[in-house]
Amino acid sequence: MKKVTLASASLLSLAISGAAMAQEEASRAMPDDIIVTATKMATNVQDVPIAITAVTAETLTQRSITSSADLGAIVPNATFRQTGGAYGRGLSAFMRGIGQADTAVSQEPGVAFYVDDVYYPLIHGSIFDLLDLQHVEVLRGPQGTLFGRNSLAGAINLVSREPEQDTSAYVELTTGIRERFDVRAGFNVPLTDTLALRVSGFSKNQRGFQERLDFRCEMIRRGTPELAGNLPFLVGENIAPASNDPDSCVVGHNGGTRAYGMRGALKWEPAHNLAISLIGDYSNDTSPVQPDQLLSVDASRSISNPGLAGQGAYFSVPGETPFIYDSRFVTGDPYKTYATYRDAIPSGTVIPGTFYNGSVRRGGIGYEPINPVKMWGVTGKLVYGLTDQIDFTFIAGYRDVSVGYTFDVDQSPLTVELTRNLTTHTQHTLEARLAGRMDWIDWVVGAFHYRADENERRVIIAPFSNLQRYRNDYYQPKNDSIYANVTLRPFGDRLGINLGGRYSDDSKPLQFDNRQDEVPTNDIVFDQVLSTKRFDWKAGLSYELNNSLLAYASAATGFRLPSFNSRPFQPSQIYQTPGDELVAYEFGMKGDFFDRRLRLNGAAFYTDYKQRTTSTSGSEYQLDPQGNPLPGTQVTEPLPGGPAGSTRCRTRTPAEISAGVPGFACVPRTYATNTPGKVYGIELELRAEPVDGLTIDGSLGYAKFDSPDLKALSRVTDRLIGVPEWNASAGVQYEAEVPALAGTITPRVDWYYQGAISFSAARRELIADPYSLFNARLTYKNEVHDFSVSLAVTNVFNKFYYVSLLDYSGLGFPNTNAQPSVPREWALTLRKQF
Repeated sequence: MKKVTLASASLLSLAISGAAMAQEEASRAMPDDIIVTATKMATNVQDVPIAITAVTAETLTQRSITSSADLGAIVPNATFRQTGGAYGRGLSAFMRGIGQADTAVSQEPGVAFYVDDVYYPLIHGSIFDLLDLQHVEVLRGPQGTLFGRNSLAGAINLVSREPEQDTSAYVELTTGIRERFDVRAGFNVPLTDTLALRVSGFSKNQRGFQERLDFRCEMIRRGTPELAGNLPFLVGENIAPASNDPDSCVVGHNGGTRAYGMRGALKWEPAHNLAISLIGDYSNDTSPVQPDQLLSVDASRSISNPGLAGQGAYFSVPGETPFIYDSRFVTGDPYKTYATYRDAIPSGTVIPGTFYNGSVRRGGIGYEPINPVKMWGVTGKLVYGLTDQIDFTFIAGYRDVSVGYTFDVDQSPLTVELTRNLTTHTQHTLEARLAGRMDWIDWVVGAFHYRADENERRVIIAPFSNLQRYRNDYYQPKNDSIYANVTLRPFGDRLGINLGGRYSDDSKPLQFDNRQDEVPTNDIVFDQVLSTKRFDWKAGLSYELNNSLLAYASAATGFRLPSFNSRPFQPSQIYQTPGDELVAYEFGMKGDFFDRRLRLNGAAFYTDYKQRTTSTSGSEYQLDPQGNPLPGTQVTEPLPGGPAGSTRCRTRTPAEISAGVPGFACVPRTYATNTPGKVYGIELELRAEPVDGLTIDGSLGYAKFDSPDLKALSRVTDRLIGVPEWNASAGVQYEAEVPALAGTITPRVDWYYQGAISFSAARRELIADPYSLFNARLTYKNEVHDFSVSLAVTNVFNKFYYVSLLDYSGLGFPNTNAQPSVPREWALTLRKQF
């Protein structure tokens, strides 16, 4: 708490000194004077007493921000990461150390997404292409009073361009490295004096940056064919099954892009006080899986596991090097993998004492390595001015989402575990609100209704765990809530008193159906209702020291819905977790200085995380239908850093074997516990235009998470898993008039910094080092013919880092994986406006 106090004092002293410098009358407009709807009322971002980052579409383009996953680079204390591996394709969003990495439907995000005022509840599919965007708003800290469910860390609102009464159009073509070719186009046309239409679309294609190699082919090419045993060739892009002297062993690529979509909007204004909008969108993304790299393999676990040892024996050649799952499958190059996304053992094969028992349902299964996302939605919005001071708004939305992913945990031709997941989701939302703005009071009252139907299907092929499971779960989340927010100005315009509250009735009925193919007695089938009713509140004070400087303080609550373990391997792993709860305190300032050539916003915060559910990966004995451990080769030991009674498995030592210590089979599991914590930190954002044409912007975030579980002696770090304590960004550009070229030339450079991130509490080598990235862009804009040409380079110095490190050994598996970063890329963009 001491650091927050010092930070608050520093911000206060800066505000007081700035008050003397700031002018009472703003004589010029800041380029990013954005009107936001963070308070459900149109307000200049500098007048909103909330820590909020608002960025225009033009600025996003200048900074090479192309999707919602990129936003975290420019927002203080935000970590937005595209998920991969076991979590499929989604957006893991954290703000101020709070968020969610698990994409399962059973889990709830910590950051709420809104697209054109319509709530989007899933982590899957939340990597939105920023198509025809007007601006984006990122609100930090709990936003439960106005944005509702699962916004305890913050909220993100994507605001699209509306149809206008002007005729315009644009076409944008982009080509780049790895056969990149993108097209964006759109037009706006007034159909009548009161009705306008806007349509836009996109197509994106790019080859992936990680090569999938045929293992046998590669071993022959390297001159070590004995390491491939009698594993067969694959059939792929560049090799044939009987190839003996291959030039290339590449059979495919991961990390590419294949997507297209469109959006249409109608806006009808039959009267000066009435506007009706209808928006429809559709997108289809069939991009390959995200790159995954095998970092290391504990061969002792492979040899001692019947499923893996049996596969190795099946492909071994008598008298030659034994074929086992070991370091031979570690390519040593993060941009190459031997993953096949299939089980190489033929269907119906019998390997005694293993997963392969002769069933036609076991072996021979493979999946296309893609992560498809298809969605469409319709939104209707009515805004009616009841009086000059009071507006009524009604919003209705419907969305249909289908998301799939394939995951090959071992990244090799053998099979530790292979997963295919398909999630479907349909929802409808209704929101009605009244808002008024008067001399001494601004107020908004509203009601919100949300219903969804969700189905999550998953096939888990797990020779390592000697099981094959089929998931078919149904969820029907519901939310009904009412809210109110009021800002009082009892002593004039400068002092504002903000009070807000929201009552929510949330429920999530579910039908869980997890069946095992060969052992019906191990089926896990149950019905459950996750529910909560609660009241969230917010209170705050704001004071305008002058027309250009605002100081504020606030306190607010936030919550996350209850959940449960949706990945049980056996009945002993069924448990429910309570929802998270917190109270956050924030002090901030927003100021424009030096004739509005400098904008500086800052905030200090302290969060009391009262109810915080965490999970730790471990393993336990696999049980038979009677609850007895199955025989095997492993024993359990206490899980370091885990809750009381948690275990992990390890191979018996020679001494234990000699002493007759019995061994048992093991399966992975997670352990949940409540570990309250505290979060404190600071945030700064800067934008400056010291001279005409020169723009400098930057951000800095520091968030320290403090919790008893992070101080356990068994941990190698006291940091929160997956989240840095520091992040920062800076950019500079200069728009130079070039009369000889009838336009302008604008060079720009951006710097992004992310602090160290811990991806394991037990392994120091899985702490990722801090890193810096640089992007560059050069744009020529022709004013006469209204076209521009841009050359952009991202990751200019080709800095390599790991997006995430995945310690599967904690689940009992023999391997550790990693998600490599995108290497340096270049792109050339031509844009013509009409």
